[in-house]
Amino acid sequence: MKMSTKGRYGLRAMLDLALNSGGDHVALNTIAERQNISSNYLEQVFSILRKAGLVNSVKGAQGGYVLADSANRITVGQILRALEGDLAVAGDNPDNESTNSVEYCLKKQVWEKINESINEVVDAITLEDLIIDYKKMQGHLSLMFYI
Repeated sequence: MKMSTKGRYGLRAMLDLALNSGGDHVALNTIAERQNISSNYLEQVFSILRKAGLVNSVKGAQGGYVLADSANRITVGQILRALEGDLAVAGDNPDNESTNSVEYCLKKQVWEKINESINEVVDAITLEDLIIDYKKMQGHLSLMFYI
């Protein structure tokens, strides 16, 4: 499975929004500029995210986008499914599939296990997890030493 540009850019933009909103609305062109993504393309992506209930928007001069829920409640899986649809590597083929076929064996032993693994991983990572990791990589989290 290869993630489309919509999924990759959408996830990047959601993390940017989570990092930079502080509860305030963030203009889409600001995110687009920081992430080097076309504003027009991000408008399409955020329209999907808004319809999925992951972001809220406010129109006007002071408008922009804000997360619809806290960062610890929005998962990578929710974002990717909203933008990409089903994350399965191989779709179901129920036609002409008997339980003693090679195709059925592969479905049960390979494709379903891969799909489960993908879903487990993306559903276990929240935007808050990504924020924490990003800040660690940027050196924003200071270490506290006790003597």
